Amino acid sequence: MTDRPTDLSSLPSYRTPRRSVLSARRFALMASVVAGLGVAIYGFGSPSGPVDIFSTAAHAQVNNEVRKVAQPVGFADIVERVKPSVISVKVNINEKVAKNDGDNNDDSPFPPGSPMERFFRRFGGGDLPPGLRGIPRGRGVVTGQGSGFFISADGFAVTNNHVVDGADKVEVTTDDGKTYSAKVIGTDARTDLALIKVEGGSNFPFAKLSDGKPRIGDWVLAVGNPFGLGGTVTAGIVSASGRDIGNGPYDDFIQIDAPVNKGNSGGPAFNTEGEVMGVNTAIYSPSGGSVGIAFSIPASTVKSVVAQLKDKGSVSRGWIGVQIQPVTPDIADSLGLKKAEGALVAEPQANGPASKAGIESGDVITAVNGETVKDARELARTIGGLSPGTAVKLNVLHKGQDKTISLNLGQLPNTLEAKADTDNGDKGSTARGTDVPKLGLTLAPANSVAGAGKDGVVVTDVDPKSAAAERGFKEGDVILEVAGKSVANVGDVREAITAARNDNKNSVLMRVKSGGSSRFVAVPLAKG
Repeated sequence: MTDRPTDLSSLPSYRTPRRSVLSARRFALMASVVAGLGVAIYGFGSPSGPVDIFSTAAHAQVNNEVRKVAQPVGFADIVERVKPSVISVKVNINEKVAKNDGDNNDDSPFPPGSPMERFFRRFGGGDLPPGLRGIPRGRGVVTGQGSGFFISADGFAVTNNHVVDGADKVEVTTDDGKTYSAKVIGTDARTDLALIKVEGGSNFPFAKLSDGKPRIGDWVLAVGNPFGLGGTVTAGIVSASGRDIGNGPYDDFIQIDAPVNKGNSGGPAFNTEGEVMGVNTAIYSPSGGSVGIAFSIPASTVKSVVAQLKDKGSVSRGWIGVQIQPVTPDIADSLGLKKAEGALVAEPQANGPASKAGIESGDVITAVNGETVKDARELARTIGGLSPGTAVKLNVLHKGQDKTISLNLGQLPNTLEAKADTDNGDKGSTARGTDVPKLGLTLAPANSVAGAGKDGVVVTDVDPKSAAAERGFKEGDVILEVAGKSVANVGDVREAITAARNDNKNSVLMRVKSGGSSRFVAVPLAKG
């Protein structure tokens, strides 16, 4: 007997179907999926026979809309044009490496705080980059690698400060494999940029810095020297802008997801016009390799910094001489502001431009030359982007009143003078203080506590479960002002809190001195 496959058409259920096997809705769902595969599908249920769903008006409209969307294309033409402008940067640092302190968990071969140790740490831990494995601690020449790019035909090139900082010797390798010596023209640690000049050559291919601001979602190409593998190109998009990564007050990074790794530092991020939109400087990486989060210095910042480095080898920035902090929603409520915007002056520096112009602690700077200041970082970037001596007009909220203050900018010191910390003396003879239960603080007049100074009230104890503890109050802090009024004893504090509560404030603003600096803290008011 021969085993033959069953002919399904011979079965009764397949001879004369009484209705469509699939409902119209179910078929439509299936067709929408299968249509993407380009398979000819015909529907059932039409009295006149099969229906070609790909010839319907609806499908034609979808096809037309899809055709309007620009389809991704390769980047080969762009890469061919820009890649010759990118260089690999190799540095030697002849310094006595600190002796191994026995911490076997530290993979870095560089001494703590050294330029190359910062470079290593910035681009993640994990395995040592090629060329660094096997370097013994305590002796030898430390070698590191990064990236860069030409900005002019005569050999000026941009890289990162942390790549060349402290280098005794700098060499660059161009895309055609030639090696040249280079010298450092100038560096700027605050933006992590450096300008170098390649010697012994001319008519180098160079890249143009973009004049435009990238949009989130724009294509980006990262070209550099990851792990010593020169001439590597990766692609991604602009993920975000205006990122603050805690590098300093001038943080304004472009976030990209193009793979960036150790050795890409100082290399360019190109847009699809072949222009440099940013300089790659840092990555976020728990593993030491790319996880799709990299940060680039915007081209606008690079332009202004490089121009000064080329002109005089350093960067001069405007300075008004204030210690500032963000305006949080709680602080805005305490000050009666409608929006949490502007920069709150925690303390003007003595003899600084702001102090001489009459700006006081508690003032909120809301605009510079008519341009609104969004937050403290924006104020720092705006002032820092102006030249010393520039005349500016500041819009200031002073004790609830709007004022316009004119002043001339000073020059930002290279290193800020450290304030003498006269308040950290022996506090062994502290007074017990008086509880202020609705704040969670125990306070005493500062003049009654050794080392606390003469002004304000000192915190002698903090309830660990209180709102004050959540906002960082600690024993030894000195409260100088509450709701804009100076306080000398616990009674002054209670009076100011009562007044704020009567004004239906949800929080009260306190000026607090901690160590050698002061800040404002908004403390929520307990109800009742």
